[in-house]
Amino acid sequence: MDAFLLEWGGLLLRWLHIVTAMAWIGASFFFMHLDASLRASQDIPQGQGGAAWQVHGGGFYEMRKYFVAPATLPEELTWHKWQAYWTWISGFVLLCWIYYAQASLYLVDPAVMPLAGWQAAAVGIGGLALGWVVYDRLCKSPLGKNDGLLAAAGFAFVVFMSWVFSQVFSGRGAMIHTGALMATMMTANVAMVIMPNQRKVIAALTAGEKPDARYGKEAKQRSTHNNYITLPVIFMMISNHYPMVWMNSATIPLVTALVLLGGGLVRHFYNVRHADHAKSPWWAWAVAAVAALVAFYVALSSSPAGRERLGLAPAPVPAVVVAAAAATVPKEAVEIVTGRCAMCHAAEPVWDGIGSPPKGVMLDTAERIAQQAAAIRMQSVLTHAMPPNNLTEMTPAERRVLAAWLNGPR
Repeated sequence: MDAFLLEWGGLLLRWLHIVTAMAWIGASFFFMHLDASLRASQDIPQGQGGAAWQVHGGGFYEMRKYFVAPATLPEELTWHKWQAYWTWISGFVLLCWIYYAQASLYLVDPAVMPLAGWQAAAVGIGGLALGWVVYDRLCKSPLGKNDGLLAAAGFAFVVFMSWVFSQVFSGRGAMIHTGALMATMMTANVAMVIMPNQRKVIAALTAGEKPDARYGKEAKQRSTHNNYITLPVIFMMISNHYPMVWMNSATIPLVTALVLLGGGLVRHFYNVRHADHAKSPWWAWAVAAVAALVAFYVALSSSPAGRERLGLAPAPVPAVVVAAAAATVPKEAVEIVTGRCAMCHAAEPVWDGIGSPPKGVMLDTAERIAQQAAAIRMQSVLTHAMPPNNLTEMTPAERRVLAAWLNGPR
């Protein structure tokens, strides 16, 4: 029951996370587009706002923006905050559900650092909290007055944190925590800066005072940061399904830097283009494409099969530190798993079209089979998801042998 609960709960949490993220990202992209498309309006003083016309769903919309605030407070306001809050809440619960509750399977790599599950969770949560504090201080420092220097400092900080995570967690865990760090920065920007500044503006209007323009500028700066790192965050979040990206922890900082560069430039292209089509920075696509190609080469060179394809010397297979557990796996079970699964789940898969072991899981030795016992139980005994479509024709009798091993004392 516990395995089914973990699987079903993960599905529901991921569903919620994706839906709320779609709402948040859509709103962020729309308002950045709206800002870029604003034009002068006769009834808004020069330099204090603008208006834009949009057509959608068979209707026309006139949208107006006041750079600081309107002269009087409207009776009703729609606050765009819960999309951000629920994206982070659902994502954090999902992080706990999958990576902290099942740390030995997804987060802790004993060859990198032999951590207990609670220690890994403490490092992960602490890293997210500390990351926000450092980023926030950078924004409030003198660097915050220069968007270019602040962007460079933020870029370097995220890459550095990806290196820190790669020294502590599995490659998969390092990538997901790098994405979670950026997502935490984005949500905290909304909760700790954008919303409080908006409330200060409303309080000044209510008191009949003129709001301070710096509140709007600070909020806009953080909102722009959120917009530029959205695409890299999405890449980090889906990377857990593509072990080619994180199989070699040493390459994670470089892949992170390339993804930040490429994703940020794609957003830069659209932000500029929405303001003035004539000034579209097409060069951004060229640089982003080069970044993607370099990232592909780096990732490919991390895979033993990829290194062979590139004509490089084979990389050593990391030492497995769970050899003692291998004695608990019956010989018959080892033969079944290696015979039915190891053609894909090996350092150098032999199944046509697979260049690296799916999700980084290797099942070609007794030690590795013992390490993945929980996953084998879920994928091949409790469900018959693996082998996919039963391509290697694992028999019911063989599944019963695995069940006897996995359900018995170990």
